[in-house]
Amino acid sequence: ALNDPSAHAEMLAIREAARVLGNERLDQCELWVTLEPCAMCAGAISHARITRLYYAASDPKGGAVEHGARLFDLPECLHRPEVYSGMGEAEAGEMLRAFFKERR
Repeated sequence: ALNDPSAHAEMLAIREAARVLGNERLDQCELWVTLEPCAMCAGAISHARITRLYYAASDPKGGAVEHGARLFDLPECLHRPEVYSGMGEAEAGEMLRAFFKERR
């Protein structure tokens, strides 16, 4: 465990991509994730100017793309990526359930 509340998969991927590319703007990048990003991750996706976001499973409780804050729909949002969701949702759901069961 990283003992870091900001160590979501999206944040780790964005940090690594920025490091490898040597640029904070990831406007030529796409991000593929299992679960709908939370508000923190959606904000980072916007700030990094990621072109396209793909996620498999919706997150009605903690998501902030199609649920909750709907960050990309706010007028203050700096950049809105193209968003695609629902690909492999059943498999992603199983994977997430197994992951969180192991953590508890």
